[in-house]
Amino acid sequence: MAQPLAERLRPKTLDDYIGQKHLVGEGAVLRKMIDAGRISSFILWGPPGVGKTTLAQIIANKLETPFYTLSAVTSGVKDVRDVIEKAKNNRFFNRMSPILFIDEIHRFSKSQQDSLLGAVETGVVTLIGATTENPSFEVIRPLLSRCQLYVLKSLEKEDLLELLHNAIRKDVYLKERDIELKETDAMLRYSGGDARKLLNILELVVEADEASDKVVITDEKVVERLQQNPLAYDKDGEMHYDIISAFIKSIRGSDPDGALYWLARMVEGGEDPAFIARRLVISASEDIGLANPNALLLANAAFDAVMKIGWPEGRIPLAEATVYLATSPKSNSAYEGINSALNLVRETGNLPVPLHLRNAPTKLMKQLGYGKDYKYAHAYEGHFVHQQFLPDGVKETRLWHPQNNAQEAKLKERMQSLWGERFKE
Repeated sequence: MAQPLAERLRPKTLDDYIGQKHLVGEGAVLRKMIDAGRISSFILWGPPGVGKTTLAQIIANKLETPFYTLSAVTSGVKDVRDVIEKAKNNRFFNRMSPILFIDEIHRFSKSQQDSLLGAVETGVVTLIGATTENPSFEVIRPLLSRCQLYVLKSLEKEDLLELLHNAIRKDVYLKERDIELKETDAMLRYSGGDARKLLNILELVVEADEASDKVVITDEKVVERLQQNPLAYDKDGEMHYDIISAFIKSIRGSDPDGALYWLARMVEGGEDPAFIARRLVISASEDIGLANPNALLLANAAFDAVMKIGWPEGRIPLAEATVYLATSPKSNSAYEGINSALNLVRETGNLPVPLHLRNAPTKLMKQLGYGKDYKYAHAYEGHFVHQQFLPDGVKETRLWHPQNNAQEAKLKERMQSLWGERFKE
């Protein structure tokens, strides 16, 4: 059985490689390294079908160095260690370290990524990782710091058209057929900038006309063959993160129309409703916050409603929560407050809890002063009394800063009435 068209046309050299000129064009960073015959470890981040695996294989062929491949989907820590051991044995017979290519490196667990660190650090292997997900979130920091990061882009229309014409002209099977690309808009739309998907579509359409002497490719014929939704949405890929990002930013930017549009894109694309609902709950806390505390209640209620009523009616409470959050006043003071507190903790370490705030369940602890001089707030007028709640080293630090909205103005006024100068901005 013949290989798929995308595999048959996989480029062997940079001269045949289409797209990513910012990385492999004349004078570009990767081209320079490859031409010089030495590369350092790097990670390729980009959407599916833009040439990540192909680029890694071209580099290995060009440099004539041992090339090992692991898939994060099927490989474990033992597989990583076995490859590293093989690389050690091969290293001394080659001018350059063997290349270890890991596809979908974002799927590697922390322990699997940890097992790579020593070999990458000492140059036992040159790591090339490929990922469709943001490495900042999916790759551990020590490994990321040892690698350069190169971003690959979706292929442009001109790149995709060049790919189609090359396939018809060069492929051993297609060049024997009389193929006319009369219309290409549908093919380009369905492919979404993914070269592999584009070639699969071409092959599917041509094979469906196997009995015809001449194959005329039109948009109508492509849509008829594919019989699927033409919206480019990959709920397991980068588009998933791009659209949810646009959705949340529209809410944060108080644009209900934009937020509803991106919500519709997710609904139509088959996104998990629980994922959308979770992000609404996060947005209610992060972006609306104390400016409208009811937003969190409504977002939680929408989450609960979606879980109870399911699809397609679940789109309605999601839309209700989306519009409510988008039109609410905004504040991220709680979000900024916890981030400031975390930074303070990281900078100052484990400062001791003041003795008066410590629990004293035993007689010895009481003798040591645990809990001594603690003032029980409810025993005082207004359920408040001045005392220190932060460790001694940071006792004057302000972490929460109320923002300029009606709700937080009331909170600020109350804090100033209780704490006086401490809450003067």
